[in-house]
Amino acid sequence: MSRKLLRVGAALVLALAAGGMGYVAGGSGTRGVSIPAQTIAAPEAGSLRVLYSLDQKRNDEELIALIESAKERIYFAIYTFTLSNIADALVEAKMRGVDVKGIVDSEQSVSSYGAPITAQLLAAGIPLFTERHASGNGIMHIKLLVTERSYAFGSYNWTRSATLENDEILEIGTDPSLRQTYETVLTTLLDAYAGNRAGTGTDAPGRAGTIDYTDAPAHIGEYASVRGTLVNAHTANSGTVFLDFCKSYKTCPFSGVIFADDAKKFGDLARYAGRTVTLSGKISSYQGRAEIILSDPSQLISQ
Repeated sequence: MSRKLLRVGAALVLALAAGGMGYVAGGSGTRGVSIPAQTIAAPEAGSLRVLYSLDQKRNDEELIALIESAKERIYFAIYTFTLSNIADALVEAKMRGVDVKGIVDSEQSVSSYGAPITAQLLAAGIPLFTERHASGNGIMHIKLLVTERSYAFGSYNWTRSATLENDEILEIGTDPSLRQTYETVLTTLLDAYAGNRAGTGTDAPGRAGTIDYTDAPAHIGEYASVRGTLVNAHTANSGTVFLDFCKSYKTCPFSGVIFADDAKKFGDLARYAGRTVTLSGKISSYQGRAEIILSDPSQLISQ
């Protein structure tokens, strides 16, 4: 299952130069062009900076500088958002009259670590929307912020680990054409998801409560706690774990899925075989069957 966003524009091939010389961009038309290292400043007209997270470990401050320079609008989409200092900067921008709107992932934004940020932004009057896919499948995996004159894009989630521990890239630039392209992506999604407000209001995705696993297909796109007896926890060659509630998964109406990157958090899942378990999250559809994707152990409870 592909979870990558196809990048608009030419890709930059990066190499970290020795001696604190910043970064060098390769590829057609950019060979030998030096890109300055982090300076914690609002981007200048005609500038481009590509920031590696573990160089100065302050990508959050760079993003805040961009937010503080905005005078008209800030549109953003972010998968995981837990940094209160970035949230504070967005709230302050809203208070000084900047039009601030955001798109967040429906599961990450209501998780134990994302919900406080969601609540803070909503309380400040910042509209937040979540993805709405017909199948109920798919996540909102974009990490992008656009103002009226600049943009920030890359792999960088707005989290402590992405700032201090992970290998991440954040590109900050002011190219008018690329900035406009990114803004068009965001405004298109804001329009498409306008009826899917984040949080727990009346426009939030439906919540089905606790249901039996056989009823899951009737609740695609809704949040639910799905209960059943776990028959098997199967680990594929890719490392992805499938939680099966039937002897034959091919004819089973529901399963749980834990991708390889998250599987180690759950320990030995075979210990739940034969026990009644409850999986909580958004029910999606994959190849005609209902499923819940688990990324945090709190989503699985054993009775």
